[in-house]
Amino acid sequence: MKIVDYKEVKAEAVDFEDVKDVKVRWLISDKDKALNFAMRLFEVGPGGYSPLHTHNWEHEVFILEGEGVANDGEKETKLKSGTVVYVAPEEKHQFKNSGSETLKFLCLIPIKK
Repeated sequence: MKIVDYKEVKAEAVDFEDVKDVKVRWLISDKDKALNFAMRLFEVGPGGYSPLHTHNWEHEVFILEGEGVANDGEKETKLKSGTVVYVAPEEKHQFKNSGSETLKFLCLIPIKK
């Protein structure tokens, strides 16, 4: 069993094109011998954003803190603490911080086999 305070997990800069001020903490992953899902904590600074992109896997997202928007390439939908987002496989998605505090959210994805 793994039990750890999330702050003890290293926050790594997300190093992709079209990203601004995004860090990720891999809270649970295949490195922990998880077989099915990875749990990540994203931290997006004020004015920061992830790239507008797609994947062939789904995402389950839960907004913990802050304010932002989810962009699907056509419209933006407001996000706040307590918002749940499901991103289907191959669906365009981007998360932007529209507030003055860090936007924090959990993102669960399947572990690629």
